[in-house]
Amino acid sequence: MTYKSEFLNIMTERGFVHQCSDMEALDTKLSTGVQSAYIGYDPTGESLHIGHLYTIMMLHWFQKCGHKPISLMGGGTALIPDPTLKDKTRPLLSPDDIEQNIESIKTVFSKFIAYDDSETGALMVNNYDWLSKLDYISFLRDIGLHFTINRMLTFESVKMRLDREIPMTFIEFNYMILQGYDYLELNRRYGTALQMGGSDQWGNMINGVELVRKKDSAEVFALTAPLLMTASGQKMGKTEGGAVWLNADMLSPYDYYQYWRNVEDDDTARLLKIFTLLPMDEITKLAKLEGQKINEAKKVLAFEATKLCHGEQAATEAQDTARKTFEQGSVGTDLPTIEVDHDQLESGILFIEVSCTAGLTGSKGEAKRLIKGGGARVNDKSVNDDTFMISKNDLTAEGYIKISAGKKRHALVKIG
Repeated sequence: MTYKSEFLNIMTERGFVHQCSDMEALDTKLSTGVQSAYIGYDPTGESLHIGHLYTIMMLHWFQKCGHKPISLMGGGTALIPDPTLKDKTRPLLSPDDIEQNIESIKTVFSKFIAYDDSETGALMVNNYDWLSKLDYISFLRDIGLHFTINRMLTFESVKMRLDREIPMTFIEFNYMILQGYDYLELNRRYGTALQMGGSDQWGNMINGVELVRKKDSAEVFALTAPLLMTASGQKMGKTEGGAVWLNADMLSPYDYYQYWRNVEDDDTARLLKIFTLLPMDEITKLAKLEGQKINEAKKVLAFEATKLCHGEQAATEAQDTARKTFEQGSVGTDLPTIEVDHDQLESGILFIEVSCTAGLTGSKGEAKRLIKGGGARVNDKSVNDDTFMISKNDLTAEGYIKISAGKKRHALVKIG
């Protein structure tokens, strides 16, 4: 189906659309001048990850199509737990923790959307600005009466917790009301007519749509993207070392590049559509590659995704390091590197310890399993004993020791 709105055509063609509250009416709305749309991000960590990037790309295309994107920071809602699909209540954060997290992740957004004073310039707002000023009794009278426990109990995130007899606090029920109130506030302040996000937020988003309609008789919409899953059915965005973070100080550009380079073959074309700005005709050509040639498409994906997040220079360095490491049998300058004391190396360091320090394994137990499975290497030679120690004798002429976990994960050990 072809829409009047360029934005909806792009969203559909690139695979961002899962649900919409009223696609036909939204199409009409987006075709009648500049509109604003928002996505909420709770600053519960120091960095966003590629699950967040999925929706940031929706904001990017929204602005590219001549509209105004709003990144809503949940400085207020982050103070209370979100009733997510996880088994445990999210731990409470202090206001100082939240403010530090916001400062840490702010720089990520400007890589994908432009913040300026133009008609389509992006805005970053913090819901703490209005939530912190609410009078509780008035809020219950004016807003709370529009939400029913009956409706909340139908949400999957709530049903799962109750089915498993996992405690759910009153604070978590309040979260849904506050999230709906955000939409009302943004509509009143900026005329915002669209909220976007992941499909796991659908219930909360519809709450907001209905609240705006009931309170102000305004027509607003919700649009969700499908959950980010691999072709084999696993949740995307995890590595052996944890989440695929967007901040370079939490995940190096090289490791970020390698994540995209090593995605499943069947995911390559879909990820090119979502996480790169390549024209669709070029993506279509890459999607036709088969067999070993798929690796060429993965290299394009890795380079383009890394360039977007970390800049062209970092992407080029990561690409060169990968080529030297995997194709030329040498090492590149961008490999993760740890430094050890001369005395430590003189006496020797257990491989299982240094592999953990370098982030190749998450624990000593994992390192031992790596050795047992034949995946541990030092300077490309197999390590067969979990008591193996690296020492100054392993230093190459270039002054490093290369340690490896399998064929795709490497690090360098140097004397500090």
